[in-house]
Amino acid sequence: MTTELEMKTNLMPNQEVSEMAIAAASPDNPGPEQLFAVVNANGTLARGLFAVSSTNLGAGFYEVIFSRDVTRGAYIATIGSSATSGIEQTGQITVVGRAGNPNGVFITTTDSAGNFQNRGFHLAVLCPQAFAS
Repeated sequence: MTTELEMKTNLMPNQEVSEMAIAAASPDNPGPEQLFAVVNANGTLARGLFAVSSTNLGAGFYEVIFSRDVTRGAYIATIGSSATSGIEQTGQITVVGRAGNPNGVFITTTDSAGNFQNRGFHLAVLCPQAFAS
């Protein structure tokens, strides 16, 4: 059974995060510093930490929404499968903040020839408190 805490943070079962870590952002506490999402090629969110949603916007175009403002964070992404074994098809990935949504990241994935293609990926966002919005 999924607990309320797991639903708020989109954690895998049996992972633990303190209630304080998921408290609402405020000027004194802008939110979590480390966030991530593992996204399947079809755009579904496989797992994550403070990831609210992920969406495939068309071949090779995605958005991932987190529970806090990530505009001043660093986005790090790589093509990769969400499975525990096997590999994702090769390609490239780009990331940028999502226009119009401070909690979002826009991602593109391509095949090795540069053609937009759906690929699974892992996205990490680092938001040190000193650089919080």
